[in-house]
Amino acid sequence: MSLFISTAHAAEGAAQQPSMIANFGMIAVFIAIFYFLIWRPQSKRAKEHRALIESLGVGSEVVFAGGLMGRIKKIEGDYAAVELSRGVEIKIQRSSVISVLPEGTLDSL
Repeated sequence: MSLFISTAHAAEGAAQQPSMIANFGMIAVFIAIFYFLIWRPQSKRAKEHRALIESLGVGSEVVFAGGLMGRIKKIEGDYAAVELSRGVEIKIQRSSVISVLPEGTLDSL
C-alpha cells in the first residue's frame, strides 16, 4: 500500500493512453520549431552569402575566411587574385569571402 497514491487511482491512470491525433500534433509542433529555428535562418544566410559572392568585383576590399584582408585584383571564375599588400598577391576561392569592407578601409590601416 502506497502512502501517497491510492491503488485505484494509479491503476486508472495507467489504462489511459494519448490519442493518435495528439501524437501527430506533437510531431508537427517539433517539425515547425525545427523549421523556424534551424532550416529557415540557414537558408537565409546562404542566400545572402550567394548575393555577396555575386557582387564581388575588381577593386573590392574583402575579408576572407582565414581572417586576412585584401583588395581583389582579378576574378577568374570561382577564384580571385587578392593583393594583401604591395607585391603580395594570392589566389583564393570566391566562396571563402565572408565580408566586403567599405572603400578605403585598407588604405587607412
